[in-house]
Amino acid sequence: MRLNFSDFEPAVQGGVTADERAVRLGPSLSGTNLERAGDYNQRVVLQVIRRNPDITRSEIAAMTNLTSPTIANITARLFDAELIVDAGRRTGARGQPAVRLRINPDGCFAIGLNIDRDHVTLVSLDLAGTVRSRFTRQIAFAMPEDVVGIVRTGLAEIEQSGVIRADRVLGVGVALPDDLGRVVLPHRPEGYERWGEVDLQALLADVVPWSIHIDNDAAAAAIGEAQFGSGLDHASVFYILISAGLGGGIVIDGTYYRGADARSGEIGFLPLAGDPSRVLQDVVSLSALAERLETAGLSIVGLDPTHMFSEAHAPHLETWIEEASTALVPALTAINCLINPAAILLGGRLPDAILDRLAAETLRKLTAAAPNIPASAPIRRATLSRDAPAVGAAILPFLDRMLPSDAILIKS
Repeated sequence: MRLNFSDFEPAVQGGVTADERAVRLGPSLSGTNLERAGDYNQRVVLQVIRRNPDITRSEIAAMTNLTSPTIANITARLFDAELIVDAGRRTGARGQPAVRLRINPDGCFAIGLNIDRDHVTLVSLDLAGTVRSRFTRQIAFAMPEDVVGIVRTGLAEIEQSGVIRADRVLGVGVALPDDLGRVVLPHRPEGYERWGEVDLQALLADVVPWSIHIDNDAAAAAIGEAQFGSGLDHASVFYILISAGLGGGIVIDGTYYRGADARSGEIGFLPLAGDPSRVLQDVVSLSALAERLETAGLSIVGLDPTHMFSEAHAPHLETWIEEASTALVPALTAINCLINPAAILLGGRLPDAILDRLAAETLRKLTAAAPNIPASAPIRRATLSRDAPAVGAAILPFLDRMLPSDAILIKS
């Protein structure tokens, strides 16, 4: 049976929730059927090709333990759906030269939306994981109606740019912090708590013509990193997201771990060492950095923290890095001892150079303060560090419709 692009339907019709995405095969004790098993195998083959450009069919069979006829059938479907391309023949070996296969970056696209207390960002992503466009609006505490207007403008700009095909968009992923309207941060306006009652599916229904996939911002960033970033090298990582607040995400053996109440990784709410009346995100966050700059008399209106800071900001930025790295040490000591990740990754809306310095300084202090812990993971900037929640949000539709996960095998 041949497939068209439109045959790649989501596992769950309509909006996909984080709980549905988190379904695991073991605890559910649910069976599957041939259709779902076939879909899963198809996703596995697509993932193998994506991660191994110029791979041949025989190599895919050896890597997946699927039979050669099965691989031939699946790759034929992927060709028909325009998700893979022929990259030429491999020469030099005996016999008929083997055809090399690659992902077709234009095979499908997704859009990621990140809503936070200091900005709203839209990105478009292709199947290869390349950011095709970026639209961001620096806005403090955007209200729901503000977000609708920004999304409408951003989607119009993406459409006018022609960098993606609207008919091959899988969906829109939305990433936002848990308790967006409830956590008290500097300058939070009256009425912002309305976010606690907002139905995002309904809010965006009139401006988004595709399916909507929603997740926590740190979870989206960590999932994106696992699928398109450092997760290719490390199966288990702890992800730290520096945004207006401070979030975290746990990836274990390639699977995002949510915890009993879907609130795992909440590093920002750990009590601050030496001052239990405060929490870690009071020091390690963009809100803390902005407050420091304002105290020094520097305007932060329109400041995009993903761009390099000016010389006037430099001494205050240095002080923030010093305090933030010190504050992170106790939390990362616990993470190393309790989780034993292969790497601790820093992401967020900061320039690469600043994240690199923060990672290096934190690792130096951690090594000095806790030299005898059983294992200490390297601390480094995440591969998808800039606009990580928006990029991670864009990956959610890929995960739900194209990439392999245990949830695909579960019968509803």
